[in-house]
This record gives sequence, C-alpha cells and structure tokens, in this order.
Amino acid sequence: MRLFSMAYLLAGALLLVPAAGRTQTVWDMPTEYPENAMPGLGIATFTRHVAELSAGKLRIRPSFDAAAGIRSAGMLTAIADGRVQAGDALAGALEAEDAIFALPTLPFLVRSSADARRLADIARPFLAAALQKKGVRLLYLAPWPPSGIWSKTPLKLPSDVSGLSIRTYDKMSSEVFAGVGARAAAISFADTMPRLVDGSINAVLSSGDGGIGHSLWERLPYFSEISYSLPISIASVNQAAYDGLSSELRNAVDEAGRKTEVELWFALSTRLQENYRRMRDNGVVIDTDPAPAIVAAFRPGAAAAEAAWCTRAGPVCARVLDAYRAGKP
Repeated sequence: MRLFSMAYLLAGALLLVPAAGRTQTVWDMPTEYPENAMPGLGIATFTRHVAELSAGKLRIRPSFDAAAGIRSAGMLTAIADGRVQAGDALAGALEAEDAIFALPTLPFLVRSSADARRLADIARPFLAAALQKKGVRLLYLAPWPPSGIWSKTPLKLPSDVSGLSIRTYDKMSSEVFAGVGARAAAISFADTMPRLVDGSINAVLSSGDGGIGHSLWERLPYFSEISYSLPISIASVNQAAYDGLSSELRNAVDEAGRKTEVELWFALSTRLQENYRRMRDNGVVIDTDPAPAIVAAFRPGAAAAEAAWCTRAGPVCARVLDAYRAGKP
C-alpha cells in the first residue's frame, strides 16, 4: 500500500511538470559570425520563433564566433555528420560542395538589396537541391549588407589596392583581388583578428556588419564602399533531425524559417545606414564614392570570375543568370 501511495504521488508530481520540459528536443546551431552580424541576428531570431511556435518543445542552442569550432567551409559536413543539428554558413565558403553556393558572391553582379533578394529567390531551389544532396535541409537565407574594403589607409588609386594584404571570404574573391595585384587569402571571419594583430594582413573584405562585430575600426579606420557583392549566408538543418520531429514541430520549424527570413530582409533595408552611423561614431572614414579607376580595375577579374563560375556550374549558370538579368530594368 505504501509503495502504491508513493507511485501515485510521483505520477501526480510528473503531471505538474510542463510537457515541454519532459519532451524538449534541443538543436545546436553554430555560426562563425558575431551575434550582432546578420547571420547572428538570424540565428537569434530563428531561436525565438522556434521556441514560440513549438511551445517550448523544440529549443535551439545557438553559438557565435565559431565557439563550436566550426567555420563556414566545414559547416555542411558538420551538420550532415550530426556533430551539430543545424548551423549557418557563408554561401561562398561552401563552393567546394557545389558551384551554386558561389553564386551570391559573384563580384559586382548585384548592386542593391532588392537585386540581392531577387537573385536569392531565383537561386533558392538550386541551393536547396544542393543541400539535399548532403542530407541537409534549407531553413532560411540570411542576407548581408554590401561588402567593402576595410583598410589602414585611404584607397585613392588602383595601386593602393594592389598594395593590400587582404582577407577575402571565398576562393573567388581571393582570385579577383589577386587579379588587381593584392595579396589575398580566404580566411574565416573568426580567424581574421589574429591575422590583423600579427600583421599578416592589413585589410579586410567585409561589410559594415562584419567590421562592427569585431570592432575592425580599432586597426582599420577606413572603409571603401565598392559594393563588391551582397553575400548570403545559409541556415540549414540535418534532414534526419528534421524528419525525426512530429509533423507539428516540422511545421513550426518551417514557419520559423519563413518568419526569420522575412524579418532579416526587412532589417537589411536599414542596416547599411545603421552600420555607417556606428562606424562614423567610432572614427571610421567612409568613402561612399570610391575613385572610378579602383572599381574599373576589378572589372576584368570580375568578368573572368563569372565566366569561370559558369563553366563550373554548367546549365545552372544560364538558368539563374538569364532569369536574374531578365528582371533587371
């Protein structure tokens, strides 16, 4: 009788524990970028929406600044292998997985956030298909503001650019900058500050977002707005982890991804000016109208990079770029 009473009391106590607390699933979701950069904002937003839409049954455990030890280039493998359930990675850093991932960082292809969104919408099914080949599912796309050059001194002439030792963010941007004479290396953003400190680089290709995230102005007080590209980061999840959820939770994840992406594109509309205000407050000199000769110096390399990408991408190149350019005014 005593044992029965104890069992009855225990069962009653369990009923008082919220169901979410007893059945909660947790997904780890890292990024190499700071929490206040657009990918970090994306993960924080997605985390909040998942918690709300799943009523606490699914929890995202985010990490930033490559705290999990995973850079963008290795993110898909980490997700596919189950080391983490989800994650965010710069698309261009994934080109070794599939050529389509280099599309958003084709140099000087897009010139505005509206262009970037239209290209992202066209590319989405191709990106999703490439992820599926790895056993990974697209959650949402995180847009970046335009990429410019952070430097120690003003860039007035093409020769100023050719004298840079610059951090770039993917193989293509390294080749384009090498084409104008710069010493360029694709370096994870999480590994950039040590290279600035030891002097092995003296410039960084990044947006205001990236610069603010690591206070680049402390070493690089000049920013040239060349609008090299408006990159995209990709948030994705292990397909098996997704499939293991109930239909209710899968719907919550899908809706959280949709809401997150809508909010990120909306945030991008004011992000550039917000970044510039903060950069100026910290002493950054922003050149919003670089010398035409500087931008012109990149054109041959940019054209060659696009042609080379089309060769690697095959028929996808024409399908994507023709659709994109057909929509341009």
